[in-house]
Amino acid sequence: MFGLGVTELIIILVIILIMFGAGKLPEIGEGLGRGIKNFRRATRQPDEIDVTPASESEQGDGDDGEVSGGGEAGGGPTQPGS
Repeated sequence: MFGLGVTELIIILVIILIMFGAGKLPEIGEGLGRGIKNFRRATRQPDEIDVTPASESEQGDGDDGEVSGGGEAGGGPTQPGS
């Protein structure tokens, strides 16, 4: 297993225990377990492809009211009192 023996694994576990403390270890383990469970579930489910066409409002015509590029006239925001 990546060239790690029992001694190296024990040293790693002791370092983790020192870093996080005994109180946080169950929370960390729970989070890792949830992550692994969600990953396995995601890899087992078939990929879902959305084939519905996008509506005109989602596609947009490039004019969505946003100003792009350039700055404000006057060189930007002013400081109070100046």
